[in-house]
Amino acid sequence: MKAVLHTAGERGYADHGWLKTHHSFSFAGFFDPERMGFGALRVINDDRIEPGQGFGEHPHENMEIITIPLSGALAHADSMGNKEVLQTGEIQVMSAGTGVEHSEFNASQTEPVSLLQIWVLPDEPDVPPRYEQKKYEEGMNALAPVVGRRGEMPLGIHQQAMLSLGRFDRDASFEYALPKGRGAYIFVIEGSVKIEDFTLETRDALGLFDTDKFIIRVQKGAFILALEVPMA
Repeated sequence: MKAVLHTAGERGYADHGWLKTHHSFSFAGFFDPERMGFGALRVINDDRIEPGQGFGEHPHENMEIITIPLSGALAHADSMGNKEVLQTGEIQVMSAGTGVEHSEFNASQTEPVSLLQIWVLPDEPDVPPRYEQKKYEEGMNALAPVVGRRGEMPLGIHQQAMLSLGRFDRDASFEYALPKGRGAYIFVIEGSVKIEDFTLETRDALGLFDTDKFIIRVQKGAFILALEVPMA
């Protein structure tokens, strides 16, 4: 088994006034040659956007982009003609493919929005851009898959990957099985988790690979994200 530990305090950080953001991997002004991604996972940004503020129209291509509001709501508009408000309890998936432009703004003029944005490299380049958003239910005292390979799950991406979420109202212990050639990046949104010999607290993360299984021990009150991705 191989493991990569990323503690919350080791992440890149930028304070732009309207935006406070932490980067798990090299992004924008944060560069670390040891943090260029984890397998097909390229970005996890932990953003807080002030009321009425946001990202103006900007382009993307050949990237699978997953956005999860943790509190508040995000107003989205794109060059495909989509204009939506993404609420807490929903997930947005956008395949940038051959190219798309979009904007993201806090939908509230009074409350900040907190969100995770995740980028996954596709295994199919230059696909037609597309957009989806859906409500989800995280697993209670278990991990529940919410995003996966397109055609296999309600919210799909162009990659043999799986994103799962779990919220725990009691202590729990369970085994996570990994298919050959894949790794799992466990990101603790809230709470405390022990994985093998590692103890993770809020916003810590652990990547595991070259193993077929590992044990997760979760304390009451934890909320965790697991992203399973190809490592090659």
